[in-house]
Amino acid sequence: MKVDMNSITPSDGMTLVLGGTGKTGRRVVDRLTSRGVATRVASRSADPSFDWNDQSTWDAALDGVTAAYVSYAPDLAIPGATDAIRDFVEKAVEQGVQRLVLLSGRGEEEAQLCERIVQEAGIEWTVVRASWFNQNFSDGEFLGMVLDGAIALPAGDVPEPFVDVDDIADVAVAALTEDGHAGEIYEVTGPRMLTFAEVAGEIALASGRVIDYIQIPKEAFAVGIAESGAPDDIAWLLDYLFSTVLDGRNAYLCDGVQRALGREPTDFSEYARRIADTGVWNAPSIEEEVAA
Repeated sequence: MKVDMNSITPSDGMTLVLGGTGKTGRRVVDRLTSRGVATRVASRSADPSFDWNDQSTWDAALDGVTAAYVSYAPDLAIPGATDAIRDFVEKAVEQGVQRLVLLSGRGEEEAQLCERIVQEAGIEWTVVRASWFNQNFSDGEFLGMVLDGAIALPAGDVPEPFVDVDDIADVAVAALTEDGHAGEIYEVTGPRMLTFAEVAGEIALASGRVIDYIQIPKEAFAVGIAESGAPDDIAWLLDYLFSTVLDGRNAYLCDGVQRALGREPTDFSEYARRIADTGVWNAPSIEEEVAA
């Protein structure tokens, strides 16, 4: 018997989480499954697999899906992302998806183009617009620097309202599972702005270690990223973020977390204490360094 997709609400069907093993995606998956929501994790290693660069994988991933969390890796600013988002949204609508939640980027013109594609799809949509994550320092690109005791980046005194990924996941899950979020752009930030030097100070205070901040020239940072063996798209993205987005355009607070969840966002100091308690920031022992 053919199912009338128009008679199904998003909460009745499968929820697809693109980037389901990433920083935000795995947290979204955890929250959905704890609520008993039928959830499909989308990644190249999943079954069925999903690959942004292979559209032949999209149909199986979308089968039976009524709501989807769309997180494009590594970022919507990457060249080609707009075309991929347009093609995916068209395919999702054809397959009967009724609700899309897009993770977007603050201050990124390319990301806003992708937002418009989702907004014009003719189905329910919500945009969660974020920038620098707290978790970049604990399970992301800058963890190694923290462990080395020196965060060396080409960032000056421009402050950013760093946002906790757990807050992003909470907002996304609310939009995926609850009514009242359709048509909303939730620009999510933390409750205060911090420079990268102040972030280093917060981590030092929480971890009880000396964590310096060293401002380095952008050219030296680019060379270091290249020598680290980082993929080309990650190297491009980091250069873009530090040379373009980190120019003060995002140096203001927004109320996306408050509007979506009815509570205040997580402060960086709270995040830092929580992570310090896990031991992630403990300096490696001599034995560990030798083994490495």
